[in-house]
Parts: sequence; C-alpha cells; structure tokens
Amino acid sequence: MSIISELVPLSKGQTQLLLKLLEKFPRKRWGQNFLIDKNIVFKSLQLAQLLPGENVIEIGPGLGSLTRALLGANGCVFAIECDEILCKFLRDALGHIPRFHLTMGDAVGRPLDGFEGGEPFKIVANLPYSISTPWLSAVLEQPHLPSSMTLMLQKETTARFLSDPGSKQWSAISIFLQAAYACRGTFPVARTSFWPVPTVDSVLIHLERLAIPRAFRRETKFLIREIFTQRRKQMRVLVKLFCPQFFNGVTELLLRNDLDPSLRPERIPLQFWYDFDDFLSKQM
Repeated sequence: MSIISELVPLSKGQTQLLLKLLEKFPRKRWGQNFLIDKNIVFKSLQLAQLLPGENVIEIGPGLGSLTRALLGANGCVFAIECDEILCKFLRDALGHIPRFHLTMGDAVGRPLDGFEGGEPFKIVANLPYSISTPWLSAVLEQPHLPSSMTLMLQKETTARFLSDPGSKQWSAISIFLQAAYACRGTFPVARTSFWPVPTVDSVLIHLERLAIPRAFRRETKFLIREIFTQRRKQMRVLVKLFCPQFFNGVTELLLRNDLDPSLRPERIPLQFWYDFDDFLSKQM
C-alpha cells in the first residue's frame, strides 16, 4: 500500500489507517497492541546489534513495523504470525523481498518456525504478552539457541525473568533462562508507544547467550516446575512430596551447598539447581 515507505517503521496514523483499510480490529486475547514509536523500534535494533546478512527471527510481526526496520538493517528475517489477515498483508507488502520469510502459525508450538538450520541466529520481537512465558520456555527446549534475544515484554514478566534468588519473583522460568542467558540491557517503554494503549507497562530487554549455556534435563525441569507450584512450602517437604525416593540425597545436597532444608524454593540459588540436575542424572 502506497501510504507507507517500504522499510520505515509505521507511525500511529499509518497503523490506524492500515487497520481500517484491512477492516482489522486489534484482538485483546492475542495481545495485538501495535508498536507505533519508531524510536523504540530503532532502540531494539541498537540493542540487537544486527549485522548485515544475519538471520533474525521475529515473533508476531503484526503490520511489520519492526520487520521493516530489520529488513532495512539488511537482516534475513524469519517471521511467524498467527493472524491470517496480517499474514496476507505482510506477504503483499514485503513478500517480494528475498530476505523476508513468513510463516502463519503458532509461535508457542513452533517457536523457531521458518528457521530450521543450524546457522547462528538472533531473535528480535515485540512479543504478544499472553505467550511470552510459554514461548520462551519452548525456545529454551530447542537444541540450537539464538545467540541473543531482544524482546519487548510486560514489566511484571521482565521482573520474573530477571529476578534474583530470595525475591518473590524467583521461579522456574527465572532458573531456566538465567542458566542460558545473561541480561545485557533493559529499557523502559511508555504505554503510549503502542496502539491501542495497553493497560500494563513494558520493558525492552536484551539477552545474550552464555559461553556455555546450561540445558536442564527434561525430568529436572519437570520437578523444578512442580516444586515452584508450591513455593510457600519448605524444600524438605517438597522433596518428600515430589521425589521421595531421592529425599536423603537431595537433603545432603542442600547441606553441602550450605542451604537449610527448611528454606523455601524461592531462596534457593541457581548453583543448587545445577547440582540438583547433576544429581538426578546419576539417579535416573
């Protein structure tokens, strides 16, 4: 459509006009709040440090405001969008660009859809907030992890992802993420950077993969998630509840780490969970 320049982020007026022309009404349950602040778009690029020709995955491109900037930086973009109307629009608007690849589908079920190779890649995305935790969990299950992730997230979600042991936000996803990635930058984003204006605050974060990322075994992840479903109970109670056959061994492991078995899981540091994973690998 001629109302936009091909590789320039969209303004609020352009976003509203395009949605009107498409007879598209933002769907709250899909988290369709469209980014309309070009400064935030370019801040995403700055944090991502995308080099010409690099592969980049985008989740939920919407009308393609961020997509245009990624293509303008000469990135090779693999995008996944669940909305049929928006997919058709993106194919019409950007499909002629060889570096643009679009898949219609569910990003949680196929978190890296459209890019199956073993080549290095990054993720840059203005995530639909309703899928941020299950999508990230799915990414961390993949055999090939992105070298970095630059993500727009709800402020409360960011606090949970980046929390420290001892805080109420420390959780299973905090453990799995911080075992593989380090946060190298955060940037607060005003609600007015989106249309429609959301009811929550947002944060742009940049994560870089650790030199040796830790991938927990599937059985360990299951047990950690189960333990944190009852985070107000003591570790000795939770171990007896969820893995009683390992009660003595895990209790000894806690003591070796100078941790009182009466502590709650939110006070247990990352190193213990590494040791817990190693212990289980020898037992199962």
